[in-house]
Amino acid sequence: MDNIIELIEEKNIKLTNSRKSILEVLANSSKPLCYEEIKISINMDKATFYRNITKFEEEDVINSFESNDKKRYFEIKKSNHAHFICTSCSKIECIHEELNFKLVNHKIENIIIKGICPKCL
Repeated sequence: MDNIIELIEEKNIKLTNSRKSILEVLANSSKPLCYEEIKISINMDKATFYRNITKFEEEDVINSFESNDKKRYFEIKKSNHAHFICTSCSKIECIHEELNFKLVNHKIENIIIKGICPKCL
């Protein structure tokens, strides 16, 4: 959590209790989480949650993406990596293997790969 506090201070973001709660949940997760998964661990209304998430996105503290279940998933921005989303069970996996994927004159920030996971095969 110390790295997260340092990151927040570096970005010059005021660390409120709400922000700290959200970041602690995300920092302790090994996978991206949606609002419904995060709200189990925190006590705040939806508007406060999304106001803080928006601030984190604006300041480049977190990544977010929409899954095929139409939910938005969030994770602390640590390293660039791709995500695999199973089109059958909607399971999300972080892919930490290096992918050689380039587009001329583009900056790639996120890669989402959809397919069938080993369990669903």
